[in-house]
Amino acid sequence: MRLAGKRVAILVAEAVEDLEFYVPLMRLQEEGADVIPAAMDLKPIRGKNGLEILPTARIESLQAGDLFAAVIPGGWAPDKLRRYPAVNRLIREMDAAGKIIGIICHGGLVAISAGIVRGRRATGSLGIKDDLTNAGAAWVDAPAVREGNIVWGRVVADIPAFCRELVAALVEAAKDAP
Repeated sequence: MRLAGKRVAILVAEAVEDLEFYVPLMRLQEEGADVIPAAMDLKPIRGKNGLEILPTARIESLQAGDLFAAVIPGGWAPDKLRRYPAVNRLIREMDAAGKIIGIICHGGLVAISAGIVRGRRATGSLGIKDDLTNAGAAWVDAPAVREGNIVWGRVVADIPAFCRELVAALVEAAKDAP
C-alpha cells in the first residue's frame, strides 16, 4: 500500500479507452491510492469498448493542490476533454506544481491543449505523433517514457510498461511528500 491516502484523478469522457482507464485504476487502487474518476458531469460514461464508468467528481471542482496526481487515458475522450478550460487549467496547474501526470495513447491531446509538451520527450499513439511534434515535443517510440513529472504510455498493448513507470514515479514522489 505504497500510495495509501494519495488522491489520484483519472480524467474521463465518452469513448475513453476502457482498458487505459480500468487497468491503471485497478493498479493504483492495488497500491492503496484513492482514485477518483472525474468527468465534466456525473452522468455514467460509456467507454469506447462499451464498459460503463461512474464519475465521482466533476473536473471543474478539482484543485491541483488537493490531488497527488492525475491520469489521462486515451480513446476518443481526450479530444473531447481538451475543449474544456477546466481540464486544461487543472493539467497546467498540476504540471506547474510538479505533480505526476500519467498520459497514455491519445491522452497527449489534453497535454497539447494544456500547453505542457514543448521541449519534452513524449510518446503516445502514432495517431498523435505529428500533433505532439508540432506542439514542440520530442517524439519517442517507446512503450513508456518518463520526462520529469510526466509519465507517457504509447498504446493499449503498452499498459503494463506504462503502469510500471507510473507507479514507480508515484512511489518516488510519495517518499518526498510530507
